[in-house]
Amino acid sequence: MSTTSHPTTPYYYVPPPSRHPAMGALGLFFLFLGAASWINGAVWGKYSFFFGLLWFLVVLFQWFRDAVGESEGAQYSKRIDISFRWSMGWFIFSEVMFFGGFFGALWWLRVHSVPNLGDVEHALLWPEFKAIWPSVVAGVTAAPAGLIEPFETMSPFWLPTINTALLLTSGVTLTIAHHALVAGERGKTIKFMWLTVVLGLVFLFVQGYEYAHAYTGMNLTLASGVYGSTFFMLTGFHGFHVLVGMLMLLFITLRLQKGHFTPKHHFGFEGAAWYWHFVDVVWLGLYVVVYWM
Repeated sequence: MSTTSHPTTPYYYVPPPSRHPAMGALGLFFLFLGAASWINGAVWGKYSFFFGLLWFLVVLFQWFRDAVGESEGAQYSKRIDISFRWSMGWFIFSEVMFFGGFFGALWWLRVHSVPNLGDVEHALLWPEFKAIWPSVVAGVTAAPAGLIEPFETMSPFWLPTINTALLLTSGVTLTIAHHALVAGERGKTIKFMWLTVVLGLVFLFVQGYEYAHAYTGMNLTLASGVYGSTFFMLTGFHGFHVLVGMLMLLFITLRLQKGHFTPKHHFGFEGAAWYWHFVDVVWLGLYVVVYWM
């Protein structure tokens, strides 16, 4: 939020009662009810899912619109700005723990689960089992009784490497935009913000192409054993975070074009930038651990 200084800014702004939390919870109820029912074969599930998704997005739009109006209406003091910073910091910390759990699961599988299943104690239970992680020997599924179809593992060349370059470049363009905003160069800020948004969008298209190639050309799917499930879990959740971050940057750019934010008051910009840099760092970890190791 811009937290523009104004003589009428309250000591600590307390918003009036709002319907948005209840309406958002209602949308999420229909969304998750529909998702669970759709997965289990209920025909009406998909309608409930999309209804809940649309309802939730409308509520978010109205909620954010009200928050932007409060910010531009000089309702947010320095104390509100500090609370926003703490909130965003804790939110990013929770995201670190979120991905930390997935990285930990991948580490446990590779270091403990797979080697233990191939030791002498399990030789009689699964005599055909090969205690080899698929990324070490391409094409090895190590599946007892041939339960999993052979598949190819994903190489870092070239799509993941291209995506790494795209995200690193987007981090640079975002930093340039931030420095330009602090310097009062709004036109330069907007130009580099649009460039950052485009780089994030291209990343998503490249990852979508990678997924299509994995399914059609490599037979690598969610059903490809623990390798397939961890690969799509880690890269898929990260791709979702890229989508969210790209949308955040897009809306910040549109606000910049409307004249929002000043060189000294622009936490809405900073919060989105923090999130985007976090997404960049997570991808570097994924690039090394998932594609190279």
